[in-house]
Amino acid sequence: MPARIQTDPIKVQRILRVIFSQPRPPVARCRLLSSGMGPAHMLKIGEDIVGSKACLGCGSCMDACPLLARDAQRRQRCDARSSMALETLVAEDCDRCGNCALACPQVDPTIKHYLVQTHLAEGMAELLAKASTDEVYALDLLLSMN
Repeated sequence: MPARIQTDPIKVQRILRVIFSQPRPPVARCRLLSSGMGPAHMLKIGEDIVGSKACLGCGSCMDACPLLARDAQRRQRCDARSSMALETLVAEDCDRCGNCALACPQVDPTIKHYLVQTHLAEGMAELLAKASTDEVYALDLLLSMN
C-alpha cells in the first residue's frame, strides 16, 4: 500500500507524459515517481520497508500485461516476476496500455488516476479520430455487407 502522502501528478506531469509516450512498460518509472510503501504493508518480512520504492516482485504487472498473455513463450524466457523482468521481456513491443502500472501496488493511486484520466483518455480520443475517417467508415460498410 502506498504511503498516505502521495505524489501530486501535476508536479510530475511533464515526466509522466514522457514515460507514457515511450514504447516500454511504464510500471518501474511510475513506481519510482511514487511515494513508496506506507506503514500498512502486509508483507511478512524481517526488515522495515516503509518508504521503499523497490519492486516487491509480486508479478502483478506481468499478470496484467496483454502482450505476455498473447505470447506465452515470451514469459518462459525469464523466471523472475518483477517490473524489470517485464521490461526485459516486453521491451519496445509494449502496447502502451498502462495495465502494468495500474496493477502495481507500489504505484500511487494519484498516478493511476492520471494514467486513466489523461493518458488513456487521450489514446481513446486518437482512436475515435481515426475511426471517424471516411476510409474506416467505408471499410465498416464493406465488412457489414459480407
